[in-house]
Amino acid sequence: MGAVTLNVADLDAMTRYYRDAIGLDVLDASGPRVVLGRADAANRPVVILVHTPELRHAGPREAGLFHTAIVFDTKAALAAAVYSVAQKHPGTFTGSSDHYVSNAFYFDDPEGNGVELYWDRDRSEWSWVHGTIEMGTVYLDPNRFLAENLSEEGMASPLPGDARVGHIHLSVGDIAQARAFYVDRLGFDETIAIPGQALFVSAGGYHHHMAMNVWNSRGAGRRQPTLGLGRVDIEVPDADSLGELGERLAHFGVESRDDGRTVELDDPWANRILVTVPGRG
Repeated sequence: MGAVTLNVADLDAMTRYYRDAIGLDVLDASGPRVVLGRADAANRPVVILVHTPELRHAGPREAGLFHTAIVFDTKAALAAAVYSVAQKHPGTFTGSSDHYVSNAFYFDDPEGNGVELYWDRDRSEWSWVHGTIEMGTVYLDPNRFLAENLSEEGMASPLPGDARVGHIHLSVGDIAQARAFYVDRLGFDETIAIPGQALFVSAGGYHHHMAMNVWNSRGAGRRQPTLGLGRVDIEVPDADSLGELGERLAHFGVESRDDGRTVELDDPWANRILVTVPGRG
């Protein structure tokens, strides 16, 4: 997964949240656009904030972003980020879970966008049954997690290391339609399906790179431009993969914008997707 772009009303406040609380670095700040990531991890963008105060907030039943999930490479780095958000933005914590494949903590950013901070267990500890990854939702005590993993260094500042978009979770109007688009057209593999409720998809054997649910948005139609989700970026391995995607979309009659470097399209709910090859976007 590449960066997620968010349309924001208060650029300064949102920059402070993702920089000072979560611990991302400002990689670029040009006019109404701020790019945040980890400067010590090949300058990989994680969140791009675009100042669009003229847009309205999305309604609670509309399609759009459910949460952006940022994965950390160690438990200690995750603990430092969780502690930082809890200290700087008390009251924004919405839950925590052991999902068997990962430990996850959930928050809302200052404009109500869902944020998941998580750490993956080693793939050798994941369990697959007939092509379906075993994931659950078991209570994870945040205080115990911090007691076991938070260091004095982590209490003082974010820990160095990789932090990137691990997956994006969307609110959509219909799961069958989501499967037809994300699996049949876009080419992801289905990893979990909760019939009529949610779908999890990935590439390369990951537990999920994207998920879609109808928990708040069942029956939602196409989005109008709003604050919140602006675009989801996806990277494919090479130019051949990008070309194959363009051919598959054309075969299915999916409208896309292909400039030879990127393929940009909208899902059935007007969630914008940009697909590119590393270094070419």
